[in-house]
Amino acid sequence: MTETGGDPPARVRRPVPRPRGTYVSKSDMVTDVLRDLITDGQLSPGTPLRQRDLAEQFDVSYTPVREALRRLESEGLVVTDVHRGATVARTESEELEENYRILAVLEALAGSLAVDKITDDDIADIEVLCREVAACLPDDDRLAELNRQFHFRIYECARSPMLLLLLRLLWRSFPRGPQAGRPHAESIRQHDAMVRALKHRNEDEVAATIREHVLGSIHYLPQR
Repeated sequence: MTETGGDPPARVRRPVPRPRGTYVSKSDMVTDVLRDLITDGQLSPGTPLRQRDLAEQFDVSYTPVREALRRLESEGLVVTDVHRGATVARTESEELEENYRILAVLEALAGSLAVDKITDDDIADIEVLCREVAACLPDDDRLAELNRQFHFRIYECARSPMLLLLLRLLWRSFPRGPQAGRPHAESIRQHDAMVRALKHRNEDEVAATIREHVLGSIHYLPQR
């Protein structure tokens, strides 16, 4: 595991003494304390867990620390990166929120680029898809795919293969699609606003409408 500098080291409390006669290995002790600190929220998501610092704080060698980090990684409480080393894992909601924020920037950019290149035929296609999405009931099996087609028909008009590739990769990070959890009626209203902005050929209006649409999904993420 690679040790890197930059972020401040995690500080841990001293381990709680076990009853006399109860044997616990050093790796068990490190695992238990770190698990408690993470689940109690005393070590926040993204906190670096450097082997050197932890070994000094627990007064143990690197081996128990490595074993503890491996166990916590298997429990989903720690993640290990080749360059950053071990850090406290983020929750699914935190990861999705970050992805929505990235998606909002990229989709707004795609919409902005599309304004000068979009044709009347493009807008006609987008309107058809908008109506098809609106005609679906919230539990319609076709809804997720039609929603994807609506969004990407807009972003294809940016005529940027690289941007389109990035958007496709990012959409894959949402297992049920970025629209999951949002009320269907809200999506319909915002899709209509996006189409109107495109018809106006107003770059700022298009970007703002798309950004608001994407970031609005964050409100429907499960509470952390």
